[in-house]
Amino acid sequence: MLIMEPRAFAIEMDTGALRPAERVIRRTLREMRALFADQDAVERILATDGDRLIYEVCLAGIEEAAGQIPYSTTVIQPGRVGDEFHMTKGHFHVLRDRAEIYLGLAGEGHLILQTEDGTARSLSMRPGTVGYVPPHWGHRTANSGSVPFAFLAAWPGEAGHDYGTVEERGFAQILVSRDGRPTLIANPTHV
Repeated sequence: MLIMEPRAFAIEMDTGALRPAERVIRRTLREMRALFADQDAVERILATDGDRLIYEVCLAGIEEAAGQIPYSTTVIQPGRVGDEFHMTKGHFHVLRDRAEIYLGLAGEGHLILQTEDGTARSLSMRPGTVGYVPPHWGHRTANSGSVPFAFLAAWPGEAGHDYGTVEERGFAQILVSRDGRPTLIANPTHV
């Protein structure tokens, strides 16, 4: 077993930036186009406004292996595609019996969770909110506010990330704006 040196990282609480970040992943509308329910809205935005940043993840660079606790910060930009709020891709853990925690840093959003049978829940997140993702629940986050929504995530290093299930089936519920309020509704594209 590799013995790591202790390390310290700084999180800019008002922006969610992680320093130093070993790697930054940026996801744009063009990359995520198939995950949004309103495909006409996706095409209108891309045709009139061009591509846009949906979110970015700053990874601390902790090895994803047994015994480690990798973590990252994510910043989701405000905005909607049609009525659907900007969101992360979402994933299950490869090892389904692993949990994860989220800590709200800035802005406001929702942690959207679902089991593989389509049972769905949503937790409101704000600075200081700790969201617990139990084993066997897929999860994604959405920005339901007007400023960037930032949070810290930490998970067991051996958990793994299964994005394929979400890409193939979608989430059973999506977060949309209804009468000016974030509302969880059935996803018309869920398989």
